[in-house]
Amino acid sequence: MRMTAAVMYEQGLHAPFVQSRPFHVQEVELDNPGHDELLVEVRGAGLCHSDLTTLEGMRKRPMPIVGGHEGAGIVREVGRNVKGFTVGDHVAMVAVAGCGHCRVCLAGRPGLCIAVSRAKAEGKLGNGARRLKMPDGSLLNHYSGISVYAQYAVVVPQSLVKIDPAMPIELASLLGCAVVTGAGAVLNGAQVKPGSSVAILGLGGVGLSAIMAAREAGAETIIGVDLLASKFDLARACGATHCVCAGDADAVQQVKDLTNGGVDYAFDVVGHIKVLEMANDMAVRGGEVIGVGLGESSATYTMQQLPWVTEERVFRGSFMGSGIPQRDVPKYVDLYLRGRMPIDKLRSSYLSFEELNHGFDLLNSGAVVRQILLPHGPVQSISR
Repeated sequence: MRMTAAVMYEQGLHAPFVQSRPFHVQEVELDNPGHDELLVEVRGAGLCHSDLTTLEGMRKRPMPIVGGHEGAGIVREVGRNVKGFTVGDHVAMVAVAGCGHCRVCLAGRPGLCIAVSRAKAEGKLGNGARRLKMPDGSLLNHYSGISVYAQYAVVVPQSLVKIDPAMPIELASLLGCAVVTGAGAVLNGAQVKPGSSVAILGLGGVGLSAIMAAREAGAETIIGVDLLASKFDLARACGATHCVCAGDADAVQQVKDLTNGGVDYAFDVVGHIKVLEMANDMAVRGGEVIGVGLGESSATYTMQQLPWVTEERVFRGSFMGSGIPQRDVPKYVDLYLRGRMPIDKLRSSYLSFEELNHGFDLLNSGAVVRQILLPHGPVQSISR
């Protein structure tokens, strides 16, 4: 079929993106799904900081490519070998998809699957297939195996999670990355304990999701840390008990004063070495430092060996929530529907294709949390 999509031809472009135009809105071709694939009508796609760093060239992708790795939609066609899905199902579309039979997948860690990660890095679906192409038949790559900055997507079933249709479909797009990554880092990666203290460094969509999950986990002290004080009211609405400006000269000391020496868990959601250093300084002896945000592929962090041992510090990475989306996403939907995880607070605005580049300028400035691209028009016409 022929459809509208946002195509990136070049990385390394810089703001203002309305001028450099990293995304070109155009018609592309999408082949029918194979026997082991599904066709999904994309009803919402989030703009994520990982997308922003990809535009800037911090992590290389094969070009040209249809963007977007966080979305939700409705199943429109099911391959003959696909089980567990039917036409009309509401689904969250996730960038985590394992092969299901390698060592790490069998251990319940599909986000670390080497086979699928390699295929996605090559611009293919998780099964190694390609379904996107230019109108002239030339090569067009998939982003993270889903490419949701488009009206439709062909995906493998491992990239989909069936969700309760009571969840607003456009809002469900945030489940695929922001919520699964932030909440999963708290609940699966660090396994935050009741009564503990937590610092979340970076109050974007992922960081605010982590705050919601820390509250759900029963953390007693939840400190939101960001350079922009304008985010603090929202952080408190999501569950933060305190907020600290990262730009304050005594920001680390403020956290230590609030927690009698430092937090039990410090999360770097930004993916920057200076933020990771600050998180380490905020952690109590015997505490954990969890890296969640993705930085430059060449960035290195130097750690002093002696205090690492004598203070029994734990350094942990958490990629895409350290969990299993098919298990975790329905749980987050249930928490939202029961009023315990206010995912709707992450939504800043809705965008059309024509507003996409401007949306990344807003994201780059810190003026928004999560914007949602609506490939099929205004939200009023697509919500149930």
